[in-house]
Amino acid sequence: MGFLAEKQPDTAHRQVMNTASSEFVVEIQGVTVAYRSYKERPTSLKESVIKAFRERSLKNYSTFNALNKVDVTIRRGKVFGLVGSNGSGKSTLLKVIAQVLKPTEGDVSVRGSVASLIELGAGFDHELNAIENIYLHGSLHGKTRKEIADRIDHIIEFAELKDFATTPIKYYSSGMFARLGFSVAIDIDPDILLVDEILAVGDERFQEKCGDVFKRFKDNGKTIILVSHDMEGIMEQTDEAAVLQRGEVIFQGYSDRAVEIYRDISYQTALS
Repeated sequence: MGFLAEKQPDTAHRQVMNTASSEFVVEIQGVTVAYRSYKERPTSLKESVIKAFRERSLKNYSTFNALNKVDVTIRRGKVFGLVGSNGSGKSTLLKVIAQVLKPTEGDVSVRGSVASLIELGAGFDHELNAIENIYLHGSLHGKTRKEIADRIDHIIEFAELKDFATTPIKYYSSGMFARLGFSVAIDIDPDILLVDEILAVGDERFQEKCGDVFKRFKDNGKTIILVSHDMEGIMEQTDEAAVLQRGEVIFQGYSDRAVEIYRDISYQTALS
């Protein structure tokens, strides 16, 4: 049970906390995300109306905290990892940072533009091809048609989709989706890039290209927040990491120590 002691700040944690706040691009303070689980599901409009009246006088649901009073600080120019078992709250926290999910309570401060790859194919129209989706994505981010046109060849080339650029993306494999999504996201040149596991579907060569992008982003003072179950990748690619367990952050600090704690948790879970 050695990992339980990590709930108390260690030296690495204090080094993070003592850094000047102006260097932080993400500050999560006391964030809770609660979901309601209803005991009865309405099956008609009439039942929905009745249920709404019932809730005023009778608690007909239980509450589940996907995140519980989470504190995380992430510095500019770092590659930051989020690790934990399935259901620990990693993806929920990433959605809070992306500001697509509003917390039930707590404060979230994000400084800079954000691009996210949270769900495979999210934001794409599956009936359109890659080129059409690039135009769609660019227009949603305020790009002019000429600005988008000037970047299409580069995006398609990086995604390795030259032979499939005019194919509707509904026919794409998961790897093709990941390459297109990553290529479009990084071309926006965001201050903060959020990546949720989806790069694992890419082949080794494409993952190496992504690693080169991470290095370039870091060298340019940009921040990457990465969710992954690949512990070797976490140790190689990230500077710091946070470990989540049952919706709580039990450690934030150096990546190698975060991986040790995660593996300790996984080992003890396997024994129980």
